[in-house]
Amino acid sequence: MVSQKITVTNEQGMHMRPATLFCQAMTPFSSSVKVNFNGTSFDGKSVMMLMAACIKCGSEIEIECDGPDEADALKKAIELVESGLGD
Repeated sequence: MVSQKITVTNEQGMHMRPATLFCQAMTPFSSSVKVNFNGTSFDGKSVMMLMAACIKCGSEIEIECDGPDEADALKKAIELVESGLGD
């Protein structure tokens, strides 16, 4: 298992479009992807779960990947969040 903490910089947080983009990018990986926020773990491959997390701009999240391609999945997830999730 690998994980990394990162701050969400997207001005509107994890709303529909960024959540969809994140999930679409994570789905091809066979590893599980979890987004930990405020003491709760959310499925990083579920748009509805990410939206339900209410992750706002400036929030610190931890992305946790576990599986055979965990390093690649984490790298991609961090790149997405750092890029502003498409917004």
